[in-house]
Amino acid sequence: MLITCPLCLASGHTEGVHGADDRRYHLCHNCALIFVDARHHVSLEKEKARYATHQNSVDNEGYVRFLNRVLHPMLPYLDSTMRGLDYGCGPGPTLSQLVKQQGIACEDYDPFFADSPPKPPYDFIFSTECFEHFHRPSEDIQRLCSLLKPGGLLAIMTERWATLEQFATWHYTNDETHTSFYHQKTFMFLCSRFGLDLLWQDEKSVVILRRSQPRRNGLGSPGEANAEQGVAPDGDSAARRVPAAEVVGVPRVMKQEKTQMGGRA
Repeated sequence: MLITCPLCLASGHTEGVHGADDRRYHLCHNCALIFVDARHHVSLEKEKARYATHQNSVDNEGYVRFLNRVLHPMLPYLDSTMRGLDYGCGPGPTLSQLVKQQGIACEDYDPFFADSPPKPPYDFIFSTECFEHFHRPSEDIQRLCSLLKPGGLLAIMTERWATLEQFATWHYTNDETHTSFYHQKTFMFLCSRFGLDLLWQDEKSVVILRRSQPRRNGLGSPGEANAEQGVAPDGDSAARRVPAAEVVGVPRVMKQEKTQMGGRA
């Protein structure tokens, strides 16, 4: 039976791989997503119960330090005229409070704990420790992008897999609510599929993307021009640009890589 990737929706491009637990995993050679077989998805009730055990707040210094890994590199792109959203805020919304301390408006949304419908469009969205829980990442990421203004920012925190050897013993696979795992090439695919520009990323888990502006006179978005020149929109040299040549390969060459991962679809 052909397996369909829940991100790129391609069929027949997967192979089985092993994680640190006993679940069945599939690697998509089209977009480099590793995803858990659907038979292992936990129920919504069990998923919510797991999240409810999290004891997160602005008074938890360790958790605040954790969130600063995505907040600090995002701040140079933000200003007090913007309005944002913490998507997947969990039972103890914290990141939105840290953003508000900077004088910037930020709302909360979580399908389990803060389910008032979002009020788009937003200038920026944070999604921390959320992408790995997506059962249908194509639909979920499309929804996230639809909530952003053109030129809006999407800051993601989810640990990235690097090699299959590392994945086979990776602690990240021990959480049964983690079902989707992203490689650096997966984010290149996301940029191509969803009309996003890669602005910044760290070595492990944080990625900042920008929704592309409509093209004018055949020119790309400001993000594309800045990325080609290695310049952040505010001149912040701390923002790490990653040229395509720096991306680490995955086992077996992906088909149609140039058209699907090298530029906008």
